[in-house]
Amino acid sequence: MQNLSNFENPIYKGSLALLTDYYQITMAYAYWKANKADQKGVFHLFFRKNPFAGGYTIACGLDYVIDYIENFSFQESDLEYLRNQTDASGIQAFDEGFIEYLKNLKFTCDIKAMPEGTICFPNEPMLRISGPLLQCQLLETPLLNIINFQSLIATKAARICQAAQGDPIMEFGLRRAQGMDGGLAASRAAYIGGCASTSNVLAGKLFNIPVSGTHAHSWILSFPTEKEAFEEYAKAFPDNSLFLVDTFDTLEGVRKAIAVADELKKIGKTFKGIRIDSGDLAYFSQRARVLLDEAGYPNAKIVASNDLDEYIIHSLKKEQNAAIDIWGVGTKLITAFDQPALGAVYKLSALQEEDGTWVDKIKLSEQSIKINNPGMQQCRRYFSLSQGVFVGDMIFDERDELAKQSLMIDPADATRSKIMGKQGLGYIDLLEDIYINGELMYQQPSLLEIRDRVQAQLKDLDPSIKRFINPHIYTVGLEQQLHKRKNELIMNLRKAN
Repeated sequence: MQNLSNFENPIYKGSLALLTDYYQITMAYAYWKANKADQKGVFHLFFRKNPFAGGYTIACGLDYVIDYIENFSFQESDLEYLRNQTDASGIQAFDEGFIEYLKNLKFTCDIKAMPEGTICFPNEPMLRISGPLLQCQLLETPLLNIINFQSLIATKAARICQAAQGDPIMEFGLRRAQGMDGGLAASRAAYIGGCASTSNVLAGKLFNIPVSGTHAHSWILSFPTEKEAFEEYAKAFPDNSLFLVDTFDTLEGVRKAIAVADELKKIGKTFKGIRIDSGDLAYFSQRARVLLDEAGYPNAKIVASNDLDEYIIHSLKKEQNAAIDIWGVGTKLITAFDQPALGAVYKLSALQEEDGTWVDKIKLSEQSIKINNPGMQQCRRYFSLSQGVFVGDMIFDERDELAKQSLMIDPADATRSKIMGKQGLGYIDLLEDIYINGELMYQQPSLLEIRDRVQAQLKDLDPSIKRFINPHIYTVGLEQQLHKRKNELIMNLRKAN
């Protein structure tokens, strides 16, 4: 896949350093004023709940993160904007020395991340950012913006593709997407999640995603008769004619499509099929299939659209025996209709003191789910060597020496534990080096390779975890040393405060 920066696309021209929350700038200034700008810290980006009440999430957006960082700088217009900010008393908000600091700022952080297309679960670190506090802080909002949205859409797409059971999914939600950039990012994420094509032509160009589309009701209405509209469309696309048949009467539309298909056959052409965009999709697809087969077009495809999602597609296939070959999904995919946000967060978990020692950090809360894990986290995924199936993930601190067989403890219930690393299990550490000392080390895979990764990982996930309703909870826990350290931190902080 080519990076966004390789294209002359006006959406991505110029600096995006100010694409952040103002409080990130004010904290950066306060770090600078307190002589803490270059103090080293460790932050983790993670989420607390799987979206859509599902059993898994797909990590997505890393290419955008890399593109953002590779082009990160404060341009003169950015600096002038910050220079003109004032505080409540009307005085310049930021010292000129801070403006100069930003002007000369060079990215020097380390970043580890799960590769795009990795299946992940609550509380696991999707990204780990280590480096000067000021730089890490400035990355919080853009990284969350990118990862939250794209992971949400990739996950929704995977669920929809799962419901379709191998039938192609055409993503055509651009007109309902949250803005131009949201539409581009969502089309990319939907393809990663498993969609076969997009209607978004710019996304097709930028990311080399197959594009698809037929015609709208307005095409039909622009001609005196429905049949004439089909005929003219067939003249324009004799090798790719697929007719929208529900403008007036769906089954009559199918019959007219067959009549035009007969005309195409006479000149050695075969029409592709029909699309139904309204009404009882199961009933009309079944009736249409009979008509098409009887007319000698058993290979003609039936495309269905009309506010589809994974639940409707599952019902149409499993319960209603719909005769649908291809599914067009728009609004409920591109907007993640039933859950507007993933809710990933970005938390400080360790801070380096002047003598070089690292001190673990943790945020307390009255809600246990909001107490983050401390340290320098890595996530180890164990899998069956014989079957390849994932059996559990263990979050551990990279500074700790791990036993060959490690005890993993459920963070929500310390009485529940499991020994990981037994005979017959292999493992892989999920966070890979992306940046070291600000230098890009990661070889970015193609979009197709990322998409294939999703399918391979879903195959290795137990079917119970992929259920749409009440999925089984995948095993994720803390390695016992990290679990002990976290509890000690909680106890000490509660006593001190």
